[in-house]
Amino acid sequence: MGVVASLPSTASPPSAPPGLVTRAPPSPEGRFHDDDPELALNRLVALVQDDLAACNRTIVARMDSQVALIPQLAAHIVAAGGKRLRPLLTLAAARMCGYAGGLRHVHLAACVEFIHTATLLHDDVVDESLLRRGLASANAVFGNKASVLVGDFLFARAFQLMVEDGSLKVLEILSGAAATIAEGEVLQLVTQNDLATTEDRYLEVIKGKTAALFSAACEVGAVVAARPPAEQAALAEYGMNLGIAFQLVDDALDYAADQAKLGKTVGDDFREGKITLPVLAAFAAGDEDERGFWHRTIEASQQTEADLDHAMRLIERRGAIRATLERAGRFADAAKRRLVVFPHSAYRDSLLAVADYTVQRAR
Repeated sequence: MGVVASLPSTASPPSAPPGLVTRAPPSPEGRFHDDDPELALNRLVALVQDDLAACNRTIVARMDSQVALIPQLAAHIVAAGGKRLRPLLTLAAARMCGYAGGLRHVHLAACVEFIHTATLLHDDVVDESLLRRGLASANAVFGNKASVLVGDFLFARAFQLMVEDGSLKVLEILSGAAATIAEGEVLQLVTQNDLATTEDRYLEVIKGKTAALFSAACEVGAVVAARPPAEQAALAEYGMNLGIAFQLVDDALDYAADQAKLGKTVGDDFREGKITLPVLAAFAAGDEDERGFWHRTIEASQQTEADLDHAMRLIERRGAIRATLERAGRFADAAKRRLVVFPHSAYRDSLLAVADYTVQRAR
C-alpha cells in the first residue's frame, strides 16, 4: 500500500499566516448568487485540485487489500461519485490557515472521507436503502454482511491514518467525531416514529450524525497549520453550522426533490418513519385530520402507496419546506460569520461560497 510521496502545488497558500482581523461579519446580503449553485463547489475543487488529486491517490492506495472483496466493494461506493465535500473542507481550511508543511492535510482529508464512507455503508444497511447517489447501494449489490464489514475496514484505515499523523489533538478531534456520529445514528433510531420529538432533539440528532464530521474536517485544517485555539474553534464552529445546514436541506429534499436530483429514493425518510424538520413543522401546523395522518403513517407505520404523495402535499400546504430551508439559510449565515477571524483570501471566499451552495442546491 503506497503513500503519496510528493505533491505538486499550483494553489499557493496565503503569503502570511492569517491573524485576527476586525472585518464586519459576512451578511446574508453578501451571498454568492450563481445561476448554477454547483459553481461554488467547482471553484473550490479547482482551488485545491492538486491536493484533491493527492487525496484521491491516498484513498485508492489505502483501500487496497489482499481480500479482493474489500477494494471491490469500497470502489463501488467511491465510484458512485460523491462530491468529496468533507475532504475538500479539510484541504481548503488547511490552505486558508497557511499550511505548507507537507502532506498531513492530504492524509487527514483521506481519513475524513474514509470515516464518511464507512458511515454511508453502515447507514444503508440500517436503513435498508437500495440507492446511493442514484446507483444501487453497496448492500443491494454485495449484501448487508459485506457492507458492514467493509465499513469496519474503512474505519480501521481511518484510524491508521490518524495514528500515522502523530498528533494527539488530531486523534482527539477525529476519533471524537467518529464516536459522535455513532451516537447521532443511535439517537435517530430512538427518535424514529416519535412525533413527540422536539426540534432541539432533532437538531441534536443531525449535529451528531452529520455536522460533527463537517466540524472535525474543518478544525483539523487549522490544527495541522498550528493556528491559535481561537482559529481552530472558529473553523470547528463553521463546520458545525455548515453541517447542520447541509442536513436540513437534505431533509427538505426528501420531500421536495425528484429522485435523479436527490440521488436516493425520494420519500425514504417518510417510509422509515424518520423525524425530520419538514415533518415536525407540518405536524405542528396541521389540523386534527392532518395530525391523524401523521400519527398513522409515522408513529404507527401504517402506510399505503398514496400516502407519500399526500405527505408531500401536506408539507407543501403548511410551508414546511420553506421553513426548513429558511432555517438552513440561518445556519449557513452563522457558518460564514465564523470566518470573520480570517483575512481575505481565495480559500476564505470559497468557503463562504460553499456555505451558500449548501442551501442553494435545493433550488
